[in-house]
This record gives sequence, C-alpha cells and structure tokens, in this order.
Amino acid sequence: MKSLVAFLIIFIVGVSAGLYILSDDKVNLPIYNPVDVNPDLVDKSLQNKGINHTTMDFYLQNQHGKWVDQSITKDKIVIANYFFATCPSICPIMNSKLAKVNEHFKSGKQVLILSHTVMPEVDSAAVLLEYASRYDADASTWQFLTGSKKHLYELARKSYLICPDENDPNYDHGSENDFIHTENVALIDKQGRIRGFYDATSDQQIEQLIIDTQILLDNE
Repeated sequence: MKSLVAFLIIFIVGVSAGLYILSDDKVNLPIYNPVDVNPDLVDKSLQNKGINHTTMDFYLQNQHGKWVDQSITKDKIVIANYFFATCPSICPIMNSKLAKVNEHFKSGKQVLILSHTVMPEVDSAAVLLEYASRYDADASTWQFLTGSKKHLYELARKSYLICPDENDPNYDHGSENDFIHTENVALIDKQGRIRGFYDATSDQQIEQLIIDTQILLDNE
C-alpha cells in the first residue's frame, strides 16, 4: 500500500512538472523571420529569408547629441518605432502609449525603447531632446534617434520590418519624397530577434506589448 502511495505521489509530481513545462512553453513568443512577415513590409532582398534574422548594427545620434551604436542594446529588450516631432496625428498617440510602457519597465533598466525619426533633416538632437521631455523620457530607457535618412529607413525596412519595402508603388524610395509614416512597433529580444509586432495606437495592443515584454523578461 505504501509503495502504491509513493508511486502515486511520484506520478502526480511528474505530471504536474510536465504540465508546468507545457504551460511555460505556451507563453513563449514566436521568433519572426522575413518569410513570416507581410511581404509588403519586407525588403525584396530578404523576402525568402526564413531563419536567423536579427536586427542590424546601427550608428545614430540620440537626443543628447551622443552618437550611439548597437552596444546600447546589449542585454536589453528593445522596442523600436518610427515618428517625427511635428507629426500631428498618429505619432503623439503612439508615443503617449509608449510612455506608459516606459513607465511600466523603466525601474528595471532592462527594456530600451528606440524611437527613430523619419525626418532627420528637421529632427536634430536638440529637437528630439525637447520632444523627449514631453514624455519624461530618460535616455537610459528611451532614446530618440536621428542620423542619416538612408540608414534610418534601411533599419525600418531591413532590420525591424515595420514599414513598406522599396517595391511599394506608393512610395518614392531613395529620394527626398521617400517618407515612412507607420504606427507599427517591433519587440526585439536580447539576441536581436524580432518577437512581436504591435499597433502602437491601440490600447489593446499596447497592453499585449507589455505582457509580451514581461514574458521575455521572465524567460531570458
């Protein structure tokens, strides 16, 4: 009888552990490669890439006038978006909601928001510093970035996969008329892999972004 009880205890513990592992697997986030994304948002050169997509190296200037590279993302979960300071429509909505995300995670210093301007010819470091102050953004957890327009747009199309690619007939790519205007946000893990896409004007999707970011923090 005792051996039967012992067996049942071991069996129950084993089943419980198995269920725990299975339930843990259920909260793991997908890893996105270019083939998993709407082709309209992927540069033609990457549309057949199905494995090992990670975000590109970058060299940009933040709101304090400091030139930064990908080293600022080391051991960080990154949330990337695009905006411009004079945008009267989706940008204030998007960044107001991202301010809530920043507030939620800023004490841990493990989440870094990277907001890239789409109008570097206007959005200087000084402009971005004033803009960042509207959202109480500290550079340790939220950086507003400017630099070469070509580089900024390449990151959007080939790294974060969050805006129309160069084949979109509605965009005059590579010229002064080329212009990104998107509410899309990418969630990137500490290995530089894309783990989610969100509409940053949506309260529901911002809540999901917070949940998914916490999942990455818990799992990594």
